[in-house]
Amino acid sequence: MNREFLLTDNEFNHIVDLVYKACGIVLGEHKREMVYSRFARRIRSLRLNNFEQYLEYLESNRDKEFSHFINAITTNLTSFFREIHHFEFLKSTLVPKLLKENRSTKRVRIWSAGCSTGEEPYSIAMTLANMFPLGWDVKILATDLDSNVLEKASNGEYSANSTIGLEPEVLKNWFFKDKQGENYKVKPELKKMIYFKRLNLLQAWPMKGPFDCIFCRNVVIYFDKKTKENLFNNYANILIPQGHLFLGHSESMGKEQKKFIGLGKTMYQKMN
Repeated sequence: MNREFLLTDNEFNHIVDLVYKACGIVLGEHKREMVYSRFARRIRSLRLNNFEQYLEYLESNRDKEFSHFINAITTNLTSFFREIHHFEFLKSTLVPKLLKENRSTKRVRIWSAGCSTGEEPYSIAMTLANMFPLGWDVKILATDLDSNVLEKASNGEYSANSTIGLEPEVLKNWFFKDKQGENYKVKPELKKMIYFKRLNLLQAWPMKGPFDCIFCRNVVIYFDKKTKENLFNNYANILIPQGHLFLGHSESMGKEQKKFIGLGKTMYQKMN
């Protein structure tokens, strides 16, 4: 196959090593085409001639280019109320539990770890909205490694295609159309529930918690076993006793994980 740029084994392995060290994502040989296509775009954008020049540029301009390097490799596929059973559990089981157990503090904290373009934290906010009495302090932390998708999430503007499947009442309550009438924008009262922040899950976390619930869906699928275990342990440390963790539909914890019990449908509860 004729390619615009040559990607040698050494260059591919160098990229794989950089990605793993930076964010724990494991890229096997089967991801070679993806790696090529993602970084070929950066090479064109920078008007370089090949992967060798790009890696030299990355090394010389790490402060400026490394965020683009990470953004290029992270995959962001999401939708509103994806895996609806998690939101049904949040509404029917967790909210009543929090209303009872947190009545003295009137404080609720939920973390969307790997929030992508924002559909997940906004779905959480829509689920929680109007379910807590006046005076309760309910906040959602939404983090992602990719600064580009985080900017889109913070803006809260979505195409009509992105909102397909949302009930008309939900659209009416929580969105308004832009001046051109083409895109939907999240209403300010929903946005104020969410704090967006760039975060590498494998580096030190600035927040101390505790969190009542964590959504980390379709994130750990890219990590190796050791990285997953470390992350699950860190989640356990920052969750309240009996706090909940949601994973993606194709993810699970290993049998050796002793800090959580499975509730089914990739929902887990922290042990006491």
